[in-house]
Amino acid sequence: MDLINHLSLGFGAAFTLQNLLYALVGCLLGTLIGILPGIGPLATIAMLLPVTYGLDPLAALIMLAGIYYGAQYGGSTTAILVNLPGEASSVVTVIDGYQMARKGRAGPALAAAGIGSFFAGCVGTLILAAFAEPLTELAIQFGPSEYFALMVVGLIGAVVLASGSLLKALAMVVLGLLLGMMGTDVNSGVVRFSFDIPELTDRISFLAIAMGLFGYGEIISNLSRPDDQRQVFTSEVKGLMPTATDFRRMTPAILRGTALGSVLGVLPGGGALLSAFTAYTIEKKTKLHEGEVPFGEGNIRGVASPEAANNAGAQTSFIPLLTLGIPPNAVMALMVGAMTIHNIQPGPQVMTSNPELFWGLVASMWIGNAMLLVLNLPLIGLWVKLLKVPYRLLFPAIVLFCAVGVYSTNNNSFDIWMVAAFGFIGYLFIKLGCEPAPLLLGLILGPLMEENLRRALLIARGDWSVFITRPMSATLLLVAAGLLLVVLLPSIKSKREEAFVED
Repeated sequence: MDLINHLSLGFGAAFTLQNLLYALVGCLLGTLIGILPGIGPLATIAMLLPVTYGLDPLAALIMLAGIYYGAQYGGSTTAILVNLPGEASSVVTVIDGYQMARKGRAGPALAAAGIGSFFAGCVGTLILAAFAEPLTELAIQFGPSEYFALMVVGLIGAVVLASGSLLKALAMVVLGLLLGMMGTDVNSGVVRFSFDIPELTDRISFLAIAMGLFGYGEIISNLSRPDDQRQVFTSEVKGLMPTATDFRRMTPAILRGTALGSVLGVLPGGGALLSAFTAYTIEKKTKLHEGEVPFGEGNIRGVASPEAANNAGAQTSFIPLLTLGIPPNAVMALMVGAMTIHNIQPGPQVMTSNPELFWGLVASMWIGNAMLLVLNLPLIGLWVKLLKVPYRLLFPAIVLFCAVGVYSTNNNSFDIWMVAAFGFIGYLFIKLGCEPAPLLLGLILGPLMEENLRRALLIARGDWSVFITRPMSATLLLVAAGLLLVVLLPSIKSKREEAFVED
């Protein structure tokens, strides 16, 4: 009964003309920046923070939240259409979404992403409303050793995720971890592996690597072929909505992705990102139906499940922010800044001292998700028209947008050179048949993993048994060991190699 009263208070606060207008502005901006390669919600929210000075606190937070989860919708569009993951969570969507577009099924891929995102967003918001307090208590129980174990599971999952040989997948993860070690050491403040290049003291930009490996790498690969052999997209795109078979296959995948994202999104330190990778891994482990396209070749489940997972995670990532005052990611840290601007102290007291703000923001997420579905599904035809742009015009535009997006993040021309360098590396990976997705996961999780490993050992005074004496940590490490053992079993390994036949 309390929940109904709280939600009625929230919808009463959110259903004003001003707040509905700012929700629409946030959703439109979020979708737009998600579609434009290289310009993410982090840069946009940072630029718009000064604008929120003159706004009502609830209106400001509604708009910024709309930008955040709107970008999750928009990010899938460029991932599917032009093989560019604008956001870290879109890296997984690229794998099957782009292949669907190449086969003339961009419409169903975009629809699957939109429907999965809408359903997961609604469920994630419901969980935020109903289970904020108990889920926060679960997140509190995660110490450094648990986070380290969780990230080990994530990296093992990345090996399972990659197609092709296990050796190449392991090599990609290790390379990602090594790249993640570059920069300033968090504990000692010593600069490592920077080669006396000042720009590398703050680590290599994730965006530069992602854009280079996926965007520029694919462009170089296409330009290396003669015009008649250059396959980017098919000329005709038929059937903009998923078929009945597609719906039957993607519905359980959306449910699995939503459940996973809702739980992992609560965890600070990349839970929403990890959920997208884990959701894809789980889908690849489930049995293929008769006549179903293999993963990596345009399977609709490979789009629907990770998109549902990252959107559910995006909603539940508000739980530690609103209930503990702990921002789980960089975007949420900016939300803390927006709250501070309006003299609101994020934490448990928001729910009691400012219930209209808390429940109004929760209610606005349902409104925003409905707006995004209405905005995105009718526009599928418009996005698909991008496929008809001649490649000689499309690739310079992609190069330009990537360069502008990467430069605008840090205002540093060095990042543009990094994108170009990783573009050539991405082309080599294509030639060698290596999947870059595990490298990116290693790059993101590596620094967090090292930080939590060292923190856990400092607390335990160097006693390594801390990872097996704590029940949750030991359970997660057992899961990681089980995953690795299963993949290495000869029977599983042979079936895996049959499933991922390299071109």
